[in-house]
Amino acid sequence: MDYALELRYQSLLKQLEEPFGPDIDLQVLLFLIGVEELGKGYQQFKKHEKTDLMHVAICTVLEPYGYYKFEGKDPDEWPHFTLQKDLPSLSESEQQALMKEAIVEYFEHHGYSTKHIQP
Repeated sequence: MDYALELRYQSLLKQLEEPFGPDIDLQVLLFLIGVEELGKGYQQFKKHEKTDLMHVAICTVLEPYGYYKFEGKDPDEWPHFTLQKDLPSLSESEQQALMKEAIVEYFEHHGYSTKHIQP
């Protein structure tokens, strides 16, 4: 486990607890990123839209790593991406580490500081 990454990730979760509650996990973070990238604010989403939001978030956070490329928005303003290269075969823990890193980078790019919080 990358200790520095885990500290940055935990710091991000701590910052997001106040506005979003204490039960934030990777899925919640992806949903929040998807809503942000859609750009319409929070609203009631249908089940398939929630899945689409998660897909938008995954593509968004992995775009800087060269896995996806933003192609534009459709008439309903939903972002669309194309796969640029296949994701490598990763263990579950490696997948989580990649997603944590990508999510932390996304939030840092959008103005959140992930300096670790002193115990």
